[in-house]
Amino acid sequence: MTTRVGLSVTIFFSFLKKGFPLLSLTQPRNKLHLHFKIKKLCDSATLRAKNTIFETTYNLQLTTHNHMSFIKTTEQSSKYEDLEKMSVADLLANINQEDQTVPVAVAKVLPQIEKLVQEVVAKMKLGGRLFYIGAGTSGRLGIVDASECPPTFGVPIDLVNGIIAGGDKAIRRAVENAEDNTTQAWLDLQEHHINNNDVVIGIAASGTTPYVISGLEKCNENNITTGCITCNMGSPLSQTAKYPIEVVVGPEFVTGSSRMKAGTAQKLVLNMISTATMIQLGKVKGNKMVDMQLSNDKLVDRGVKMIIGEIGVSYEEAAALLQQHGSVRKAVDAFNSH
Repeated sequence: MTTRVGLSVTIFFSFLKKGFPLLSLTQPRNKLHLHFKIKKLCDSATLRAKNTIFETTYNLQLTTHNHMSFIKTTEQSSKYEDLEKMSVADLLANINQEDQTVPVAVAKVLPQIEKLVQEVVAKMKLGGRLFYIGAGTSGRLGIVDASECPPTFGVPIDLVNGIIAGGDKAIRRAVENAEDNTTQAWLDLQEHHINNNDVVIGIAASGTTPYVISGLEKCNENNITTGCITCNMGSPLSQTAKYPIEVVVGPEFVTGSSRMKAGTAQKLVLNMISTATMIQLGKVKGNKMVDMQLSNDKLVDRGVKMIIGEIGVSYEEAAALLQQHGSVRKAVDAFNSH
């Protein structure tokens, strides 16, 4: 959703020797998508003296996603006051009380989640992949879910992918302005040779992150299925995604700290999407992770016990089968084929 708005900004030009200006805006930095070029401003300026500094005001018609007028319940004031005066016991009890509302909010959007999962499964059966894109906490949560699919379900590492604004360095440290970039998400997706068999899910608690919205817009333009997970109703992101999931958790315990309830809600939904998808693809038998990667002693022991439960052999026999065939599924299938 875009709109035309008028904005009066004061622009300072400092012309260098080649006449190219340095530009700054007195308007406070915001998430407006400023669709104008410095060159056009230079062409319209009347002064061209070298090293001359002057000030002029332009009334600009700017195209912007209508983010600024959108009301975010995730950023409304907490219903708790004077947090610094609370005891540790009270802080924990109140945080826990707020957390208990999150599964209830998720339950209300199960039909939305179901539609998206069905689409992901259908695309994967055609050879497609799943991509999560996000910034900050949302991006990190997508990476966590994606990175856990190969060891849990034995799928290729590129079947479920997590992409964060600012690149891998943003996993541990915030990257300034990364979430406001309106071109990078599509470039990041193109590095993976994104195609219309794939599904891209944008994750943003606010539902207004430019990096995520612009990425989904480009996907829509290229006939790539889009979904989203957000915690505000009717957000620009929800209006962009074909399969929106809106988990409305309300104000945070610490006002605006969406890594709390909103982050918990996003993690619960991600768990549902990846787990339900993998089960539908046959990566679970009964209730067991029969294709899990045997990457440590704990998982090897778990695999041995799964085999014992399936075919009733001794621990030593099960361990030998697992070592020979490399997975619980293959070990059980090989034993049953004899």
